[in-house]
Formats: sequence, structure tokens, C-alpha cells
Amino acid sequence: MKHTIFFILTLLSINLTTSAQQFISKGTIEFEVITNVKKTMGSGVFWDQLKDQMPNFKTAYYNFTFANNKSIYKFDHYDEKKAKVPEFMRIGEDENDWYNDFTTGQTYIQKSKWGSHFNLRDSIQNMHWKISNESRVIAGFNCRKAVGKILDSVYVFAFYTDEITISGGPNSINGLPGMILGVTIPRLYVSMLATKLSVNGVKEDIIKPTTSKKYYTNKELSSILDKKVKDDFANQEVNDDTKNEINQMIWGILL
Repeated sequence: MKHTIFFILTLLSINLTTSAQQFISKGTIEFEVITNVKKTMGSGVFWDQLKDQMPNFKTAYYNFTFANNKSIYKFDHYDEKKAKVPEFMRIGEDENDWYNDFTTGQTYIQKSKWGSHFNLRDSIQNMHWKISNESRVIAGFNCRKAVGKILDSVYVFAFYTDEITISGGPNSINGLPGMILGVTIPRLYVSMLATKLSVNGVKEDIIKPTTSKKYYTNKELSSILDKKVKDDFANQEVNDDTKNEINQMIWGILL
């Protein structure tokens, strides 16, 4: 009799554990994106004077909407209560979007820069990660830490959860066994942190790529940026500070 009771209790325990473990495949995640504004600005008399008029940080909110192993990541709004975002820092941000189809491995990205749209269509660029045992809770989910690199030399520190099944993340960051809910990129002076997940009323119809008459691959877009940098700085002395500014600009566009 004791063995029978123990067996029943064991089955109940397994069933309760299984039902408590929820795997989410559809929803909308809000990300708080904080950028150290002054760190991203150039050096020199003009920039130093401008920095005195700028907030230390810019806070923006983005939505990552996902369903059927597809996702779209788009700007939503600024937090003007924390700091007023100057107009020149707003230009084009609300036109950027990242669409991924993780089943076909295809990505579509639209970036607005210099008054033009650059539409990219290519294979999803999966990152190489090293997963650690460090963990933290983000937006109510237990997350595990991973360290990766983008563009060969830029380190990315991320936290992901396997309770959300899509292998995605903000911007072009992906490739972990679950959803990335926290990202810090020190060399770009930016952090991205999930604040909440909504699973009701998901707008699945917005999960589609922005269409364009002209698409670039990652390689083609990199070549365009390299040429523009060479043209713009052809007659200028490029010191270490300028090189850092150029790299930040290129990394920001390619991310």
C-alpha cells in the first residue's frame, strides 16, 4: 500500500512540474534600450560644446513580436520623462526594423541612414557563443549568460531563456537555444533589457519584412560603408578617436 501511495505521489509531482514548465512560442516582448549618448559622440571643440547640452543617456523602447518561428523587431517610443531626445538623434530610428524567419534562415533588415534606406536580405548571421553558468532573472524568466562576438571584434554579453522557444533577440543578435532577453555591448555603449512579455492579442500580421525594390547582402552593405568612409575622410587625418567613431557608426549600421 505504501509503495502504491508513493508511486501515485511521484506521478502527481511529475505532472505538476511538467504543467508548471511553460514553453512560449508566440508573444510580444518589450525591450528598454539605453544608450550612453555622450560616449557615442565625437571629440573636439564642437562636440565638447554639444555634449554640455545633451543628456547622458537616451532611453528607447522596442517591441519584439514573434509567432510561427518568425519575428519582427521595431522601435516603439522614447522615454521623454527621463531625458528629452534631440531631434538629430531621432532621425530614421523609427524606420529601422529587423525581420527573421528562423525556419528558412532568411533575414530582412531595413536601416535608415544619411536620409536613405538600406534594405538588406541575406541569411541569418548566427553568432558563436560561449555559455556560462551565471544566471539572472529578467522579466520574470530565469536566464543564463552567454558571451559572443559580432563583426569579428565586438563582444556581446547576453542572457537568454529556454522558456521562450524562438532563438531570437534584439537587433541582429540571435543563435542561442532560446530567446535573448538581455544584451550589453560595451563598445557601442548600449544595453537592451526585456521589461515585459505579452502573450495575448499578438499582432501576427505585422510579422513580415519591409519590401524594397533594391536589396543588399551583408557583404555588399559592408562594401558601401567602407567606400563612404574612404570618400568622407579622404583628405582628413584619421586619429584613434576618429577611427573609434567610424567603427561605432559602421557597427551600429551592421548590427
